[in-house]
Amino acid sequence: MSQQIETARAAGVFEVGVETLRAEQFTVASKESVYTHRGTGSVTNYLKIERVQKTDIKTASEAVEFALKHQGRLMVNSNSRNAAVCIPTHSIFDDKGGVVPRVLLVRPQNQMRVPVDKLESSNWKEVSTQSFITAWSKEVDNLPKFITDYIHLVTGILLPIWKILPRKNSRVFRLQTSDGEKILGRVVNAEDICTVAEQLGMKNKLLSPEKLVSLVLNENYSQQLPGGVTLRCSSIAGERRIELVNALPLADRLVVVGCFTEIIQWRKRIFIPTNDKAASILAAVIEILA
Repeated sequence: MSQQIETARAAGVFEVGVETLRAEQFTVASKESVYTHRGTGSVTNYLKIERVQKTDIKTASEAVEFALKHQGRLMVNSNSRNAAVCIPTHSIFDDKGGVVPRVLLVRPQNQMRVPVDKLESSNWKEVSTQSFITAWSKEVDNLPKFITDYIHLVTGILLPIWKILPRKNSRVFRLQTSDGEKILGRVVNAEDICTVAEQLGMKNKLLSPEKLVSLVLNENYSQQLPGGVTLRCSSIAGERRIELVNALPLADRLVVVGCFTEIIQWRKRIFIPTNDKAASILAAVIEILA
C-alpha cells in the first residue's frame, strides 16, 4: 500500500478530498473566463495563482540530530558536493515480485527514495560529521529564504466541463488569497494547460518564448514542439536546465543558434542556456523545428 500511495503521489493522482493550502502569500496572477453555462449563466474561470512560501530548511545541527534519531548516515555527493542524510525506508516490489531495498535521502529542501544498489554505485559517500556540516551549511547558505511558484485552478461551475479536464489529476484545492478572497477549484497541471486551453477555447497567452522559458524553469512545464521535439525542465546535478528531447538529429543547427550539448551517463543531450538569451534562443529553435 505504501508503494501504491507513493506512486500515486509522484504521478499527482493521489486523492485525499478537498485539500486546504497554506502559504505566506497567495495572489491571483491572472483570471480568465473560459466557459459560461447556457441555462444558468454560471461561469467557469481559469486562475493562475502565485504562491509564496517560506522555505522549511533544516540547519546542519538539526540534520545531524535527525540522522542520530533515525539511525541515518551522513552523506556527501563527491560530484556535486551536496549533502544528504541517508535513513532506512520501506522497500518496493519489482515487476517480477522481488523485493527492492531502498533508502531515503533527505536533503535541505527535498527528499528522494533510492534503491540501495544504485546508492552504492553512485557518487554519494558516507563522510565525517564535520565534512557533512561544512557541505550542508554551504548549500543552505545559498538557498533562498522564500520560494515562488504557481498553481493553476479551474473554478466556478465545473460539472459541465469535468470530462474535458485531464483525468490524471482531479485534486481539488481550497485557499484564501492575501486580500481575503476564498477560492475553491480543481487543479490543472502546468503541462496540461495547452490541451485544456484548446478544448475550452481559451486565448493562451503563455506561449511566447519568454513565458515558455519561465514556465519550464519555474513550473516544470513541458511543451511539444514541431518535429516531435519536447521542451522540458531537467535537473542535472541539482541545476535546473531547459532540455530539448529528441532533437539530436538537428544538434549542429541548434548549437549554431546558441544551444549546447553535454554527454551525461554516456548519452548526448542538448540544452538551451538558462541565461537572459534563453527566450531568443528558444525562438530561433522553434524556427528551425517549424
